[in-house]
Amino acid sequence: MLMAHTPSPAVSAPLGHSSGASGGTSDQRLRLEDVLKLLLADGMVSVADAETLSSNRRARYEHPLEAIAEQKLHNQLPPHKLLHLEALVEWLAGKLDIPYVHIDPLRIDFSAVTGVVSSAYAERYRILPVAVDPKQITIATSEPFVRTWAGELAQILRREIKLVFANPQDIRRYLVEFYNLARSVKKASEAQRGEFSVARDFEQLVELGKAGPLDANDRHVVHIVDWLWQYAFEQRASDIHIEPRREFGIVRFRIDGLLHQVYQIPMPVLVAMTSRIKLLGRMEIVERRRPQDGRIKTLTPEGEEVELRISTMPTAFGEKIVMRIFSPDVLVRDFLQLGFSEEDQSRWQKMTAQPNGIILVTGPTGSGKTTTLYSTLKMLAEPEVNVCSVEDPIEMVEPAFNQMQVQPQIGVDFPSGVRTLLRQDPDIIMVGEIRDLETADMAIQAALTGHLVLSTLHTNDAPSAITRLLDLGVPSYLIRATLLGVMAQRLLRTLCPHCKVEAPAIDEAQWQVLTTPWRANVPGTTYAAQGCLECRMTGYLGRMGIYEIMTMSPALAALITGDSDQARLRELAYKEGMKPLRVSGALKVAQGITTLEEVIKVAPPT
Repeated sequence: MLMAHTPSPAVSAPLGHSSGASGGTSDQRLRLEDVLKLLLADGMVSVADAETLSSNRRARYEHPLEAIAEQKLHNQLPPHKLLHLEALVEWLAGKLDIPYVHIDPLRIDFSAVTGVVSSAYAERYRILPVAVDPKQITIATSEPFVRTWAGELAQILRREIKLVFANPQDIRRYLVEFYNLARSVKKASEAQRGEFSVARDFEQLVELGKAGPLDANDRHVVHIVDWLWQYAFEQRASDIHIEPRREFGIVRFRIDGLLHQVYQIPMPVLVAMTSRIKLLGRMEIVERRRPQDGRIKTLTPEGEEVELRISTMPTAFGEKIVMRIFSPDVLVRDFLQLGFSEEDQSRWQKMTAQPNGIILVTGPTGSGKTTTLYSTLKMLAEPEVNVCSVEDPIEMVEPAFNQMQVQPQIGVDFPSGVRTLLRQDPDIIMVGEIRDLETADMAIQAALTGHLVLSTLHTNDAPSAITRLLDLGVPSYLIRATLLGVMAQRLLRTLCPHCKVEAPAIDEAQWQVLTTPWRANVPGTTYAAQGCLECRMTGYLGRMGIYEIMTMSPALAALITGDSDQARLRELAYKEGMKPLRVSGALKVAQGITTLEEVIKVAPPT
C-alpha cells in the first residue's frame, strides 16, 4: 500500500543514508555537505562556493537548501540562472527520483487535507498533506529520508501514501496556516450550526447576531476573512466572489480576467463571513433582501493600501458578495504602462487637452475603462483645475478629485448629479456612464457651456458610440458640436516573461485577415504561452490594454446625421488613422507581449 519513492543507490550513497531492516531508508535529515557534493558533481556550483558554504554554515537555517539559496548563487551551467530555493527543490527532487510539487494554496482543499493527520504529527515529521482521494493520499515533505511515518499512515488510513518533494519554507508556512484556518472554520461552524438551523426570520437573526454565535467579530470568522484577503492580494486577484449554494458556499478569485475556484466553505461560516464583510463595509448587516454597496480600505501584508469595493446580491441560497480590489498605484501608472502606443498616447492627449467638449470611453464591463479615466483625470488634475465626478458607485477614492456618488433612493441620479456639478464651478467633469437621454443631454449641456466632459458608454467599438448616442435620441447637430473623440478598449492577458517561448511562424493569410484594413507585416518572431510557477502555470502574467481611438474631424462630423451609416464612419476613421482593436492587439503580438489566440478571443472582428 505504501507508494513512497526510494532514491537510487547512486543518489543515496553520497548522501550517506543506509537501508533499514524493512528495506526502506532510516530516518535521517538532509545534510548541507551531502547536498553540496551533489551540486559539485553536477557542476552547478564552484568548489570555492561549496567550501565557503560548508565553512560558513548558519544554524538559523532549518534546511540545507535554504542555506544554499540564501547565497544567491548562479548556476555554473548555461543559461546560468539564479539558484533560488524553488529551483533547488525541483533539482534535488529529480536527483532523488521523487515527484516535485509546488504547493499552490488555491488548489488545495484545506478541510480535507488537514483531516488526514493532526497538526502535531505533521509538525513532528515536517510533512503536509496536499491531496486526498479514496485510494491515495499525497503528502509533501522536504525531508525525503525521514519516512517511517509513511508506513504507519498507510496502515492506519488504509490508503496508499504518495510522497512528493516540496519547498521547506512552503511546508512550514502552509502547515501552520492550513491547520489554523481549518480549526477556525470548524470552530465557527460548530458555534453556529445549531443557531443557523433555527434562524428563520430577520428578527430572530438580529437577536442572535447581537447575542454571540452569529457575531461578525467572532475571532474565528475574523481569521477566515483576513486569510481570504491575504491570499487574494498575494495571488494578484482583481475580484473576490463569495457565492452561496444549497449545501455550502464557494469562493472564487478572478486573476488576469479568469475566475479560479479557491475552496468551499460551510454555509453557516459563509453567513458569518458575509456579516463580517458587510460590517466592515458599513452596510446593513440584517438587510438581505436588497442589493447593497460598500467599501473597505485595508493593507496588504507588505503594508500597501488597497481599496475593496463591495457589492451584495440576494440569490436563491443567500447573499452573494463580490469584492473588487483596487490598488492606488493604478492611478500613477503612465499611459505606456497601461498599453498605449506612442501614437495612441499622442492622439489621446491631444483630445484631453481641449478646453471643452465630450470624450467617450467605450467597452464592456471589466475592459479597463475606469482605470483609463482615473489615470487621465489624475494627469489633468492640476492645482488650478477643479475636477469633479459623478459615479455609480465611486470606484476609487482620489483626494485630487471632488467625487459624488449616485444614490437613486434619495433622488441623486446621473442627470441631477451633473446638474449639481455644474453649479460647483468645475473645469473638468467625469460622468460615470451615459445610460439614457437625460444623462446625455446634461453631459452635452456641460460641454456646450465650456466644460471638458469625460464619460463611458457600452459599445463594441469607437464608431458605434455615435450610433448609440443617436439611438438614445441625441440630435446629430449636438453630437457634431460637442464630441471630441471616442476610445474603445479591451484588456488582454500578457505573456509571462519568465517562461514564454518562441512560437511557430504565423500563417500570412491569417495575419492579413487579422490586421485588415492595415495589412501589417508578418512579424519575424512571435511567442507562445508555456507556464511556470510565476504565472500559476497559465503562461500569462498580468493584463494590458488595447485601444481604438477615433478623433473627430470635419469630414467625420459631416457624416453624423440622423441616419448615419456606421460602416462609412468606420471606413473614414480608418483612413484618418484609427487602428482597429485587433490591429492594436496584433502589434502587441509582433512585440512579443501577447499571443494571437488572446487577441482573437478578446478583440471584436473589424
